[in-house]
Amino acid sequence: MKIAVAGAGAVGGYFGALLKKAGHDVVFLARGKHLEAMKKSGLVVKTNDQLLTIDGVFTDKIEDFADCELILFCVKSTDTESTAEQIASLRNDRAVVLTLQNGVDNEEKLAQILGGKRLLSAATYLSSHVEEPGVIKHSGRAKLVIGALDESLISFRDKVADLFRQAEIFVKTTDDIMLDKWKKLLWNATFNPLAALSKATVGEIMEHKELRKTAENACREVMRVANKIGIPLDEEMFHRTFANSGAALKHKPSMLQDRLKGKRMEIESLCGFIVKKGRQIGVETPVLQTLYSNLLFLETHR
Repeated sequence: MKIAVAGAGAVGGYFGALLKKAGHDVVFLARGKHLEAMKKSGLVVKTNDQLLTIDGVFTDKIEDFADCELILFCVKSTDTESTAEQIASLRNDRAVVLTLQNGVDNEEKLAQILGGKRLLSAATYLSSHVEEPGVIKHSGRAKLVIGALDESLISFRDKVADLFRQAEIFVKTTDDIMLDKWKKLLWNATFNPLAALSKATVGEIMEHKELRKTAENACREVMRVANKIGIPLDEEMFHRTFANSGAALKHKPSMLQDRLKGKRMEIESLCGFIVKKGRQIGVETPVLQTLYSNLLFLETHR
């Protein structure tokens, strides 16, 4: 299959590399020094004890996506609309877009621009980062949960899931992808904003009495907002959020990584969305509101 990767960073670069290794024709969209390094030496993926170097088409031109059948949409949520509009301008209506982004608000934005009948979504579980331009460092086991936003795409969803399995990536399919995305958002909204503000790792948040209490309160706020709009996040999910975090004690969540690198943080998708949704439906989110306000201030001085 001809596959395009919109955003060949830690997520898109990793999955695109494994699909390329499995024999697919993959086009990687990137920019800056990362793109320059890949054009010169290929894409290098350090995964556990293996070193993988991938050749392919590395470009900063969206026009190179014109004949692709599947587009992995892996840009930061801050670039969702601008990138989707570029894809729409190609008028390649047969290309299905699979978003692997954080948050639960990108699907609606993509549907408005591209149409819901060409969208798949995935909850992505992956520990990776760009170690240096052209090099992605990965550890642990990657996992995807993939769903279709329209019933007409269920068969294609299954085909895509098989492509990832052939690339030795663990994949599950679901008929309720947004529930899975909310489950992932519960962890992200609990730890990402607090880590970005405090510069603490997940482990440091877990071990510090007051930071942990703040994280727990943020988690409760996400659950209350979700439950009010019919997303069933229960007490088991609360405990699982903190139980699962012990395996990543040294982990720096993505927003903290972005802040340390001077990059734009995904404040809206991983924090602001919950705050604003809470206002709309009458659910107070004082902890997340405080984190959100402080992060917005930091962003203006980035």
